[in-house]
Amino acid sequence: MSSYIPSSEAERREMLEALGLKDVGELYRDVPESVRLQKPLDLPEGLSEMEVRKALEDMAKLNRNYQTILRGAGAYDHYIPSIVRYIPAKEEFLTAYTPYQAEMSQGLLQSIFEYQTMICELTGMDVSNASVYDGASAAAEAAAMCRDRKRSVTLISGAVHPDTINTVRTYCYGAGTELKVVPVKDGKTDFQALKEMLAADTAGFIFQQPNFYGLFEDAEEMIAAVHEAGAMAVMSCNPIALSIMKTPGELGADIAVGEGQPLGLPLAYGGPYLGFMATTGKYMRRLPGRIVGETVDSRGGRAYVLSLQAREQHIRREKASSNICSNEALCALTAGLYMAVMGPDGMAETARQCMAKAHYLAAKLEEAGCRPEYSGEFFHEFVTRQKNVREILDALADKGILGGLPLEDGECILWCVTEKASKETLDKTAEIVKEVLA
Repeated sequence: MSSYIPSSEAERREMLEALGLKDVGELYRDVPESVRLQKPLDLPEGLSEMEVRKALEDMAKLNRNYQTILRGAGAYDHYIPSIVRYIPAKEEFLTAYTPYQAEMSQGLLQSIFEYQTMICELTGMDVSNASVYDGASAAAEAAAMCRDRKRSVTLISGAVHPDTINTVRTYCYGAGTELKVVPVKDGKTDFQALKEMLAADTAGFIFQQPNFYGLFEDAEEMIAAVHEAGAMAVMSCNPIALSIMKTPGELGADIAVGEGQPLGLPLAYGGPYLGFMATTGKYMRRLPGRIVGETVDSRGGRAYVLSLQAREQHIRREKASSNICSNEALCALTAGLYMAVMGPDGMAETARQCMAKAHYLAAKLEEAGCRPEYSGEFFHEFVTRQKNVREILDALADKGILGGLPLEDGECILWCVTEKASKETLDKTAEIVKEVLA
């Protein structure tokens, strides 16, 4: 490989002379001789670009690529239009840093503003920030928004994604506050247990819609109970499902959060993703991160500015509630592009196909011998109970199908179907499962 030092030997000598030094070693004279590297590291010879490419391709062949993915549990295999991948890869977006200088960052600020606008339309909320690291940290940030001096206890449904529960628990531990998990009954939040756990010190309640098991929760009933107890309701949502179901705003939630990965971001081994956050105007100043606003410049033209910043680089560190970086703006740009390209009708059609195909597979699996674990209404994920879970998943994998997620009890599988699955593949899946169970 070639040298990455951009200056020539003559230029380096000139710089050393200007500093009054004889050689580069004198630059490090304050570093003890005993810890300096006296000879080259024992590394293998470098490879050419062609050899490096061949080595990486050989490594990539060790991965198993599935033609069909029937597993979700927080990361979903949706179709991504090519333009959604192309535009964020342009260097003016890919290399853009935090928009400190508004006059130099109008394109980036506009993309964030439009992303925020679309998130507000999707959630039915008044204001959105410029995204947080992922859906789990968005839920944890929402828990912090709910707390005040008199109310510090956070309740979270046991039907929320386990990773989200653990992340909120970690944030609460760091803040010295308490997290209580509301039990699950028949795959959904136990409403009676929730009412009993709501108390004078409850700050907020977090639930997921649809929940980790794919079921639709009784959201209006729970939100009403939470408000009656004087606490705030946080609704964690699937953004694709939001295009056809009642929005958090319509249901009366105070904060809407969720994982934005389904909005045009590839699975990519788990990241980078983004968490979306939106709230009502009443709680706007509690939002972490950045909020981009629209204004006019000195000539009356449209302009964009950072209206609200809660990042530690902008305000006193002890008052900061965020450390959101530029990469999340790139992911937000991607999500905004996906929503713009798909439009309301396209996203709704995607949601309808996911839901219809999931219900089709559920029926076929039941015919094959899998028993539905829960009876409630579901979106595009559902749980079945059967024997031979490992054998089923291995048989599917041999045919290029990544089956559902095996759950902890060893006899349940959490399946997921997106718009990418064909009827032929779903029929084939059911046939393979039937063969194994037979």
